[in-house]
Amino acid sequence: MSDLLILGAGGHAKVVAETALASGYASRVTFLDDRTHTPLVQALEPHIREQFPAAVVAIGHTATRLHWLEQLSALGYALPVLIHPTAWVSPSASLGPGSLVFAQAALQAQASIGMGVILNTGCSVDHDVCLADGVHVCPGARLAGEVTVGARSWIGIGACVIQQVRIGADVTIGAGAAVVHDLPDGITAVGIPARAR
Repeated sequence: MSDLLILGAGGHAKVVAETALASGYASRVTFLDDRTHTPLVQALEPHIREQFPAAVVAIGHTATRLHWLEQLSALGYALPVLIHPTAWVSPSASLGPGSLVFAQAALQAQASIGMGVILNTGCSVDHDVCLADGVHVCPGARLAGEVTVGARSWIGIGACVIQQVRIGADVTIGAGAAVVHDLPDGITAVGIPARAR
């Protein structure tokens, strides 16, 4: 176990911290956040890097999260994958640096997860799914086998995606939506079946 630096201090950061502690990855966490008078830019200072060998980014906004992960990696921070002890992660799945798997999430065989992906509470990601960098699968969402999701996309709470669907980059899927057809880049899709809004 070691000290862990968490960039961000909101509600998402609380879940990240508890996941890090519950998993045994960290024995102590420290938050940096512009709102707490300990600005994120402090992560760039040498004395901070010397004190904390590893850092995670607990910021929901995808582009910001990926920006800080890239900055931290360039500075030599380890970017751990944090997995809650109640989650199931297949031994054949792969997870990119800085990805987070929260309580009771399931990640199945041969799934490929990019950098900075969030698999939130109770979601399921089935076999051979490919999630690009920065994807957020919200609580209770379900992705069937062989789904592909492009970078920075957001799968809303309770949404379902049927097998072999391709979702583009920068897509937002609304809460409770049912995705039954491929979706292009950059759209917001809602409803049953999910349609561009």
